Amino acid sequence: MSSFFRHRVDVARKHEQLRSAVARADTLCDSDSDDKTLGLSLAQLAAACANNDVDPVDVLHAYGRRALAAHEATNCLADLFLDHALADHAASERPRPVPGSDTPRPLLGVPVSIKDCIDVAGHDTTLGFSARAGHPAPADAPLVRLLRDAGALLYAKTALPTACLSFECSSDLFGATTNPYNPAFSPGASTGGGGALLAWQGSLVEVGTDIGGSVRYPAAYCGVYAVKGTHGRFPSTGCVSCTPGLEAIPTVTAPLARTLDDLQEFWRRVVEMRPWEYDHTCAPIPWRSVDYVASGKKLKFGVLRSDGIVPPTPAAARALEEVAAALAKQGHEVVDFSPPSPLEGLKIGYQLMFSDGAESVLASRRIGEFVNPALLTVRFILRLPLWLKQFNAMLLRWFSRPWGRNDAWAALLEVFHPRTAREERDLVVQRDAYRAAWHTAWRDAELDFLLTVPHALPAMPTDPKASDKATLVSANYAFLYNVLDCTAGAMPVTYVDGARDALPPDFRRSPTYQAMNDVARAVHDLYDASAMHGLPVGVQVVGGRFAEEHVLAGMRVVEHALAESGPGAFLPRRF
Repeated sequence: MSSFFRHRVDVARKHEQLRSAVARADTLCDSDSDDKTLGLSLAQLAAACANNDVDPVDVLHAYGRRALAAHEATNCLADLFLDHALADHAASERPRPVPGSDTPRPLLGVPVSIKDCIDVAGHDTTLGFSARAGHPAPADAPLVRLLRDAGALLYAKTALPTACLSFECSSDLFGATTNPYNPAFSPGASTGGGGALLAWQGSLVEVGTDIGGSVRYPAAYCGVYAVKGTHGRFPSTGCVSCTPGLEAIPTVTAPLARTLDDLQEFWRRVVEMRPWEYDHTCAPIPWRSVDYVASGKKLKFGVLRSDGIVPPTPAAARALEEVAAALAKQGHEVVDFSPPSPLEGLKIGYQLMFSDGAESVLASRRIGEFVNPALLTVRFILRLPLWLKQFNAMLLRWFSRPWGRNDAWAALLEVFHPRTAREERDLVVQRDAYRAAWHTAWRDAELDFLLTVPHALPAMPTDPKASDKATLVSANYAFLYNVLDCTAGAMPVTYVDGARDALPPDFRRSPTYQAMNDVARAVHDLYDASAMHGLPVGVQVVGGRFAEEHVLAGMRVVEHALAESGPGAFLPRRF
């Protein structure tokens, strides 16, 4: 019981700390030129600050105001320290040339928010657990040191769900974060606080983490942009993983931005800061600029329309089709791609991720602490005897009608069990063989990029029961590229149209629905085009390993095609 009471006390203390931080920030934000400052791109803002045309103090005031408004609307903040940011700026006003960089401080005056699983000295790194509150990080993560040296303004940490592995963004410590476009829906996975903040223009860049889509879901759900790189391209030390010690499917640190221009500039400027000199895990790969729009090169895009487990819902499928059609009109080659079985990737990946029986991901949880039901269901299944899971898988195969509709679900269930060290090493061998098979299929198809949906749904309802119905199995559209360690970007394309994207009235009696497995049926049961009307819908653009520049350039091609030959460029809503 002492664990339960400590949890209640620490949660109450954290709530009060955040209320006090918000109140202090409200007294500091007195800028009268918000519109001018907020209208500048990252490149324009850094140049204006370097030329003394814009004072970084005014930038903090402008974005501080927006952050406060975003938090009031969506509950997206975990910490706010504008006073510290102002003091840090005052202490570092003298120019500091950065070796290897074209400008003295390439991110001067750029406001950057940080997900609350990345160490910022003097501030908690909670991962949504009350047991981690009240224990400030003793030092900055290497990435945070790099950002400070580059002149970035660090002033906020963003909310995340307990234990991170979640479609919704909710915890006892911070409460529930909602989607800026519709509060009945999630802002998208564990970087949801950052996605909501960006959509509200409360930050220019958010630094989050991704082990199964946690920067790509917020990008798609909140109408912003993200690129998850290959592990080792972006600094990750000091970014606390929800699965500490897991090297087979590593957590990747990655940025999100409100515009593609800003995302590309941030990636470039961070890499040009030579992050390998800050973080020993970074590969010493310099930035290699690519611009397919300017060159006019015609590219080959593969399209993965379904992962064979959960077919996309109508709005998600339409966004993918609109991108494919626009690219084809621009003269690019667009072909269907049949890769090695995505189900096999999911089976290997989830066995590796949860090889310890989900013990590490929930190690910090206290008695009575909320964790999303989908993760608790995962742990429950892992704890069942293997023979019982195999028996249930057999029943699914025998008694599901039509024949075979639950074969995919049964195939995952019968192997989903804690693994010994020897078994885990065997799974790593299987993972490497799977990666090699994907590489061969990609090379044989001569693809430049792969297009697919980020998730079968445009967004997940905030009700935790919804993600439990969808299960973490439905995350495979994003998780697959963590298993492969590919570069994958997510970008908005359009909005859900309640009429155009509606399911047929008799859909649940249709052969299509009847043939779906139980997980796919549950996902489609959650889909309501009328309730989701006006939510952003996006696509993923996937490239090879260490292909961050190319994926950003590919996203630019998609954006250009939509503007020139499609329904038009995505226009984010102004809040």
